[in-house]
Amino acid sequence: MRTSQTSQNLKRGLSTRHIRFIALGSAIGTGLFYGSASAIQMAGPAVLLAYILGGAVVFMVMRALGEMAVRNPTSGSFGNYATEFVGRFAGFATGWTYTFEMFVVALADVTAFGVYMGFWFPNVERWIWILAVVFFIAAVNLLSVKVFGELEFWFSLVKVVAIVAMIAGGVLVIVFGLGNQSEGAAGLSNLFANGGFMPNGIWGVLASLTIVMFAFGGTEVIGITAGEAQNPRKVIPQAINSVPVRILLFYVLTLGVIMCIQPWNTIDGNESPFVSIFSSIGFSSAANVLNFIVITAALSAINADIFGAGRMIHGMAKQGQAPQVFMKTTANGVPWVTSLSMIGALLIGVVLNIWFEDQIFFLIAALATFATVVVWSMILISHIRMKHRIDRDALEPSAFPVPLWPVGSYLALAFMIFVIVLIGIIPETRSALITGLIWVAILGICYRLFVRVKASPAETQATKMEETSAAERR
Repeated sequence: MRTSQTSQNLKRGLSTRHIRFIALGSAIGTGLFYGSASAIQMAGPAVLLAYILGGAVVFMVMRALGEMAVRNPTSGSFGNYATEFVGRFAGFATGWTYTFEMFVVALADVTAFGVYMGFWFPNVERWIWILAVVFFIAAVNLLSVKVFGELEFWFSLVKVVAIVAMIAGGVLVIVFGLGNQSEGAAGLSNLFANGGFMPNGIWGVLASLTIVMFAFGGTEVIGITAGEAQNPRKVIPQAINSVPVRILLFYVLTLGVIMCIQPWNTIDGNESPFVSIFSSIGFSSAANVLNFIVITAALSAINADIFGAGRMIHGMAKQGQAPQVFMKTTANGVPWVTSLSMIGALLIGVVLNIWFEDQIFFLIAALATFATVVVWSMILISHIRMKHRIDRDALEPSAFPVPLWPVGSYLALAFMIFVIVLIGIIPETRSALITGLIWVAILGICYRLFVRVKASPAETQATKMEETSAAERR
């Protein structure tokens, strides 16, 4: 019995250093390096307001998740919390939606990795790089959670150093005119030229929120690390409280510097703004530097995606919302069945992406935006229900309570609903809402057929204990 129990449990191998950099790296990815160009085109310099507003809401979501994670550290994280505080279907839908979101993002990143490597090795087939990176990340995730944390630490460190170097270089360009051929070519005036600070009006800022919120996707992995953190009640609050600083530094300050140097209406996405910055300060090999950075970002994202999805499914299996085989772990506490399943799905997905990219990939990618907002909404709803239960049952107060309760939590939830409405209003993203609703309907059918009639392993164990106790009394 002892061996069986051990083979189903995760191990706490993530240190404070690991979790801090996992939290740090989760906010930096291709959404910042490339995707920010689309948001800038929608809102102009006022996109900074969208990032500040979106960042404030994401902070409230992370604090809500943090309060639940500190109170009950678990590998299933917000999937388990949704089950406990909202209902079994809510937990089922949240867990599988998050897992599918991670699959979609990982699929996009492995494809991007193949493209990035093609920059240096144009004569090598893309699928070779995709296959190599999938197996490399699989090996890393099957070793131990400590190895995962260490690798993610170094990946995140490279990205952080790159961002800091870009900001420092940008400041040199703005203050000293380094690399500029004409006086006044860079400066704060660029934020108010070319149509003003808000050239496309308030609607441009609102429209950009659909991209801004997706860029913050992945920060919720902090909650999943709680199940394997060595001291979750200490490190989780520290990691979550760093979210505002990360948002201000890595998004607001970075994009502010970029738009001070390069007029917003010239940022069209054909060339990354980061290449322009490195070129301005005299780096002739700016494209090579950027390619190394985005490769690191892609590896970091794939690594975290497989980790997050694997741990989520493991927690769902314990709740009876996924096949019981997903509860199995290696001697190092790694859920190997879930990791291998994610790798297998990724390989199939890569093939489908190569064969049918124009037909299906856009709709699947659009679903990731919808899924991100849905998962965050469920985190907020679960937290609100938990707070009401604490008040109703006079339970012990939380050690890491959310600020501005209850007004802040309800405003954050209302904002999430507003973003979902925006996704449906904007023609370019409307397919995400339609596809998302179809996805929820499919989950409802699967739940009714395979999950609703089953009791979770925890419930089954509790029932057996009650029956044993009753038999002993007789």
